[in-house]
Amino acid sequence: MARGKHRRPRTNPLTRNVVVAGTGTVALALPLLSATTAGAAEPAQASAPAKVGSVTYTTKKGDSLYGIADRYDAQGGWRQLYKDNRKAIGDNPRLIHPGLDLKVRATKKASTASNTADKASAPAKKSSVAQATQASVKNFPNNLDGWIRNALDIMSQNGIPGSYEGIHRNILRESSGNPSAINNWDSNAAAGTPSKGLLQVIDPTFAAYHVPGTVYDPFDPVANIVAACNYAAARYGSIDNVNGPY
Repeated sequence: MARGKHRRPRTNPLTRNVVVAGTGTVALALPLLSATTAGAAEPAQASAPAKVGSVTYTTKKGDSLYGIADRYDAQGGWRQLYKDNRKAIGDNPRLIHPGLDLKVRATKKASTASNTADKASAPAKKSSVAQATQASVKNFPNNLDGWIRNALDIMSQNGIPGSYEGIHRNILRESSGNPSAINNWDSNAAAGTPSKGLLQVIDPTFAAYHVPGTVYDPFDPVANIVAACNYAAARYGSIDNVNGPY
């Protein structure tokens, strides 16, 4: 199996190394999200490192660590944001309660833009794709159904073919609906590029077919679906034409 191609043999889902989070009485496999994904972070200036300042952000309904870190272009991303605020957030970074005061290591530019946007109740300046994605994010639940519908919304904006049934069918085969699934034993893993996420995408494929306006993380469920469908469209015409390892 050539490196960089998204293909892996059928595996027993019990052999995968996965991470699940318990919520209530049902165990769910969840990403580090709340509502769903946020837009892609704006690229840093190449001429000089970004200045960093501390900003206090009060969480609202639908917030996620991904979204907050992206909004403020936070140093270290959501992982550093969680590390800095673990005492306030608790042991589950997937569960963000409204009303928390979080300390954000924001770049000066992102901090100023975000604070101005908050005070003026106006959206931050982003690309049209990112704005459309953020506008639709609030309408999708943080579950498999919501991830697929959010992905389809982004795909329609980018001309990527695929249906709900085609995506859902392939997700169940590839990861059983677990966005944290990772294959650590097949030939891709041996080559240092294990298959990851809902549609088991390897890093080179994710990098090549990632769609701007989605989080740059193969474990992010919506970003994983959109990138995989973008790849499937280029190779097979559509994710709907995929009925096995691809």
